[in-house]
Amino acid sequence: MGTTFFFGRGVPLDSKRTAPSNQGARLTKKSLRIVTWNCNGALRKKWSRLAELEADVYVVQECEDPCQTNDVAYTGWCCNHLWTGTHKNKGIGVFASGDLTLQAIPLDSGRLELFLPCVVNGDWPLLATWTKKANSPNFGYIGQLWKFLQVHKAFLTHPRAMLIGDLNSNTQWDQWDRWWNHSDVVRELSELGLESCYHLYFAEAQGKETRPTFFLHRNAEKPYHIDYGFTGRQWAVRQVEVGTNSDWLADSDHLPLVFDLEGTD
Repeated sequence: MGTTFFFGRGVPLDSKRTAPSNQGARLTKKSLRIVTWNCNGALRKKWSRLAELEADVYVVQECEDPCQTNDVAYTGWCCNHLWTGTHKNKGIGVFASGDLTLQAIPLDSGRLELFLPCVVNGDWPLLATWTKKANSPNFGYIGQLWKFLQVHKAFLTHPRAMLIGDLNSNTQWDQWDRWWNHSDVVRELSELGLESCYHLYFAEAQGKETRPTFFLHRNAEKPYHIDYGFTGRQWAVRQVEVGTNSDWLADSDHLPLVFDLEGTD
């Protein structure tokens, strides 16, 4: 079953457009704060926590479709958004401040889950991501992203491209006889000019992260790093923050990952 797109106050979907048309144009926004967070459902009850981070763009996994909820406060906060999912209560959303525009790009992902490609401000491509098992016996989680890249790599061929989200993956889980490991995806993204903001900022190697983003069953003794933000070479990473257990584990098994970026021409 494929995914369905629902739109808030976004730019109408253009079925003929697959990438930003102004790759050589000047940057439309110099300073940017991006947040990615798997909210573990019921974002309508938690959005105010995110709003405190004062981001320009939020990429949120496991959130409900704002167009199918009666929560006025929630729909008011996310009036500028894109959302996709296989169920109205659990999908992926991109929420932007009012001074930015969002345009969904209808790349065919088939049965792959879950991807929300869009263009921000008519300027740079953003691939919002929540990789899932997707009932695949061999290509679950990072394999979903690997397969997506084999078909739609051109979408991220842009100096300001971004891939943001919950990959449910880490180099620690690479397998020797598999060619779609986490490390393989990281290498392919690097070949496109995209590098992990966290790893650049903290000078840590993939698989050697000291700041977890996920706690299995919200157990502080079971930490993992599975959330990421990869950006193109025209974004300078000024700061990266990871939420703390004491602040966020009551709301989700994931901690928010915050990126402060500065655009360069």
